[in-house]
Amino acid sequence: MAAHYGASRRVRSLWAGHTALAWLSLAAQKRTHAIDVSDMTEPAELLRGPAAATGPELGVVGSVGVMRSTTIEYVTGDATAPTGPGPKIIAHVCNDVGGWGLGFVLALSRRWREPEEAYLRWYEGRASNDFGLGAVQLVAVGSELWVANLVGQHGLEAGPDGPPVRYDAIETALTEVAVQAVGLGATVHMPRIGSGLAGGDWSVIEATIERTLSASGVRTVVYTL
Repeated sequence: MAAHYGASRRVRSLWAGHTALAWLSLAAQKRTHAIDVSDMTEPAELLRGPAAATGPELGVVGSVGVMRSTTIEYVTGDATAPTGPGPKIIAHVCNDVGGWGLGFVLALSRRWREPEEAYLRWYEGRASNDFGLGAVQLVAVGSELWVANLVGQHGLEAGPDGPPVRYDAIETALTEVAVQAVGLGATVHMPRIGSGLAGGDWSVIEATIERTLSASGVRTVVYTL
């Protein structure tokens, strides 16, 4: 999978303003894989892969309120029911082994079948598509609402090199999400991606969000318990 997010695709830094958006657009042209769910005809019940390791599990929906003030907005609530007007993208981290069965993905599948079906198709066709670390799959689930499947986790368990989270892959994927969000005029909503079952350090991921989404002027909302 290393070929999918090699040194040529790794995002090391982003510049603010027009320079950042121009640079991001070049990165996204080859990597974002969009799905129009109106064309999907396969049965909803597909064979599930191994248990996924993604972000923290979703808790009970509470009243929405800002928890602290940064360039990222933190609220208490349900990331599968994003708040606010206008187009929205729900971003989350997937693994690179076709697993969809634990964590935030369960909350997604309870609301919509399309993100799981699209992810499994993407994985099964990986020999001839762009599936791999750092890739993004944008799946329409409603009017002006998309789920972004970000491949940012290698395997399911910690290994000799540490937890399965892959920070470079998440940064590459968020770079592409930023371009898509700007193009759609969308806000981005997410749980604390990569910091739950994937074992990532939220402070590292938070800084990545600021370098990518925030630097591109994309309003980003993180949902917590």
